[in-house]
Amino acid sequence: MRPTKAEEAIVWLAACSGLDYRACVAQLRAVRDPALLPQLRRPECAEQLQAFLRSLKEENLFFVTLASDDYPAALKAISDPPLVLYGAGNRALLKKRKFCIVGSRIIPPWAEKLTKRVSEEISAHFAVVTGLAEGGDCAAISGALESGNLICVLPCGLSECYPAAHATLKMRVRERGLLLSEYLPHEPAAKFSFHARNRLLAGLSEGVLIASAAEKSGTLITANRALEYGRDVFAFPHNVGAAQGEGCNALIQKGAFLATNAEDILSSYGLECKPKERPSLSEQETKVLSVLRDGGSLHAAEVAAKAGLRVFEATAVLSSLEIKNLAVKSGGNMYSAV
Repeated sequence: MRPTKAEEAIVWLAACSGLDYRACVAQLRAVRDPALLPQLRRPECAEQLQAFLRSLKEENLFFVTLASDDYPAALKAISDPPLVLYGAGNRALLKKRKFCIVGSRIIPPWAEKLTKRVSEEISAHFAVVTGLAEGGDCAAISGALESGNLICVLPCGLSECYPAAHATLKMRVRERGLLLSEYLPHEPAAKFSFHARNRLLAGLSEGVLIASAAEKSGTLITANRALEYGRDVFAFPHNVGAAQGEGCNALIQKGAFLATNAEDILSSYGLECKPKERPSLSEQETKVLSVLRDGGSLHAAEVAAKAGLRVFEATAVLSSLEIKNLAVKSGGNMYSAV
């Protein structure tokens, strides 16, 4: 897709001019057409632009600007949309409906497993938008990656990786989905860039699911931005007193939609989950699952006692429920229903 003169002018302004965001916006407002920016008549500025465009092509990156047909309309409507978005991967995802799923880096095992399942089901209808961090973001990626309906927004340039340990995961997202950033390709992550990135997660999306969040979690910045932009906010309910869920429970108290599955979210948009074949359960599995659902997080020995089984029998049943994605094991031989 060959860029227009207006698109190239905006790229030069954002990437090469050295001006900050406000000054760039002022420059654009001062001309009828970005291509008429007087600086671009200078040979040195035109050379700057062409060198930068060549560098993007060499790294197989693309860009969309406020003047591009496929710049996300929802993002354009926020108060401070990026002048330019840099992308790597499936550009067509920019035109799909989008839904954000995020969670804190420390996430309870049951919430991690549920996030993966919900993300998988949501990705049948939306491009799932998330970050690249540990915990909730990784769970959302894991659920949506196979479908390819996945957009990861980075707090750094696309040639960088934060966290560095997720370089392989980043490459898998690039191959199957889409990586996006408002930063120049080799710009490292900075303290302020995480807050700025969170506004993009909310701004791109029709709604946001908060899978886990402590009382002062940075994940809540995304939720607050979503509320500011008039987006729907959903949250998983957590046990009272669970530190990783205090932020979620507070959101629900303030009016966020309580979500326990993908259907709770999709029904808000008039959509239905694709029917899935329910795994068949033995009598013992049904009994143990009922114990978990009634008791929350329980030790294997406690599950055995409540289900009237010996511990080794209960452990085998719990392992079977894990395989069927109906239970999850956490530290200390504790189990929860999913």
